[in-house]
Formats: sequence, C-alpha cells, structure tokens
Amino acid sequence: MATTLQRPKSGRVLAGVCAALANGLGWNVTTVRVLWIVLSLFPGPMWVVYALLWVILPAEGSPRR
Repeated sequence: MATTLQRPKSGRVLAGVCAALANGLGWNVTTVRVLWIVLSLFPGPMWVVYALLWVILPAEGSPRR
C-alpha cells in the first residue's frame, strides 16, 4: 500500500516538510530534522528542495489535487 506524504497540522516547526518525510519513512522526526540541517551545510539545493516540497506536499486535511 502506497503512503501519501502529507504535512501534518501538529508537530510542525516551519512548514511540516520534515515531519511529513519522517512519518512517510517511519523515522523519528528529530533524526530527519538533524539530517536536513547537516545536509544543508554542504553545497547543494537543500533549501530549494525544501521549498518545493512545501509547495508540492498537501497539508493534512486539505482536499486532494
């Protein structure tokens, strides 16, 4: 069964992207947040990816597209 990623209403820090990824992967949300911070220190498009996921992932309870 495929899991649909959704940004949760509770447990958000900024937009809920890390919480959505953690829930979808079955990981601890703190692990995902720390991993994202570490990866964002290296050159790469981490901030762009975060912004795109913020736009692409639907919020919990919103109508599906």
